[in-house]
Amino acid sequence: MGWAGTKNGELLSLAEREFDVFITVDRSLASQQNLPKFSIAILILHGASNRLADLKPLVPTVLSVLPSLEKGKAVAVYDIPE
Repeated sequence: MGWAGTKNGELLSLAEREFDVFITVDRSLASQQNLPKFSIAILILHGASNRLADLKPLVPTVLSVLPSLEKGKAVAVYDIPE
């Protein structure tokens, strides 16, 4: 999309024009932004790390929560240690 280096507020403004959900690993996004002003749902992934291998186990949960996400709100998905 050519959005590399774009800061969170501007990034959410750009994303809300193109997408329904913004998926991120930025755990502080919800506290740093006024989410209700954005017309996009936020999904925050909490894996063991930000590596793809650690985020892949979250996919079933992500798919299950996607239909219930609300614009202007953030939901976190956590990795459950075995």
